[in-house]
Amino acid sequence: MKRNTHLPINPPFYYGWIIVFMSALAIFFSGPGQTFSISIFIDAYLEHFGWSSTLVSTMYLFATLLAGFLLFIVGRLVDKYGQRRMTVLVASLLGVACVFNSFLLGPTMLFIGFFMLRLFGQGSLTLIPGTLIPQWFVGKRGRALSFMAFGSFLSAAALPPFNAWLIGKVGWQASWLVWAGLLFLIFVPLAFLFIRNKPEDVGLHPDNLSDEEVSVRGSEKSAIHEEAWTLKEAMRTKVLWLLLFCVAVPSMVNTGIVFHFVPILAESEIGRTQAAFILSIMAMVSFPITFLAGFIVERVKANYVLSLAFLGQICIMVLLVQTDSYTTAILFGVARGIVGGFEAISLGIIFPNYFGRANIGSIKGISSTIMVIGSAFGPLPFALAYDRFGSYQEIIYLMMVFPLAAAIFAFVARKPVKKTNELKQQAS
Repeated sequence: MKRNTHLPINPPFYYGWIIVFMSALAIFFSGPGQTFSISIFIDAYLEHFGWSSTLVSTMYLFATLLAGFLLFIVGRLVDKYGQRRMTVLVASLLGVACVFNSFLLGPTMLFIGFFMLRLFGQGSLTLIPGTLIPQWFVGKRGRALSFMAFGSFLSAAALPPFNAWLIGKVGWQASWLVWAGLLFLIFVPLAFLFIRNKPEDVGLHPDNLSDEEVSVRGSEKSAIHEEAWTLKEAMRTKVLWLLLFCVAVPSMVNTGIVFHFVPILAESEIGRTQAAFILSIMAMVSFPITFLAGFIVERVKANYVLSLAFLGQICIMVLLVQTDSYTTAILFGVARGIVGGFEAISLGIIFPNYFGRANIGSIKGISSTIMVIGSAFGPLPFALAYDRFGSYQEIIYLMMVFPLAAAIFAFVARKPVKKTNELKQQAS
């Protein structure tokens, strides 16, 4: 095998799978900025500072909103400077954010801490891998994204119980410093060493195609020559806006549920440790489901899969309202894991499939902005509804309207065709 001097290692398999591993690792290390991780710190904050749940939820909302509005800039920077530089920079800033959060003194610092965690963790460090995989895979994009999703589900499964254990052992301040150390000592060096932006940069092609295969298959639908949309062109299509609504809904609904998951289950006399375990169950179930979903979305239109996932979301919300025992809560966790697996893969693949990979950073940047904004509006309605009704059941029923609308929007959101191509087809 001829050695590729542009790569840090020359594995006996396609280097794109190293990229998949690094993308999964990036998703895993976005964990400190994810709701399932931050939620474990909330009780410690309330106990230490004496803050109200509404105060913390409000700080979380506005910090997340501000982070969301800045994500489109991150997407443009990814297109300009590449995923490698941006991953190293963002991961380093997330480490700084963890250090900052270990020194919280009041609500203003809480707001800044939430903002940094959400911008660099939940927003940027999930946006960048989502733009990296489509550069390296086209025909095998679904399965590659399913492997990348392992990092998300491993993070969601491991961090709630790990954070609970860590806080119990060393306190919440030192726990944030532990996460800063893990980012600086493990992930940042690995990202700098192994990530490469595009296969073309190192003399390769997407899907490990040879030069001959690229030439022969250049006109085929399944080949790597995808139709390239700019952000402005995509924003002029109705489909993009339908898909952005579909991005916002699970972000808002799921964040609201997960943020208040401990008190929601407390209504059924289910404790914090048991609630953390159910969060882990969701992630553990989602992982194998993503492999199935990855192969399905390579064969079935992603918008149909997404529409069915939203209908499943409604079903699990009904199940959550009916939860009255630990056994039922576990069943909810399993069902949520199944729906989440299909949801994550279909949303991950539909944007590069519809709009190509040339400007995927900018387009996914808008998607990530909507995702973060949606997550910002999740926790507060639950807190306000609980203060008003003394229960979470009413708000869960009300939130079912959103996945129902999203299911309809996803079903009608078919792949767009450029007007120039339509004219050519009519002329022929």
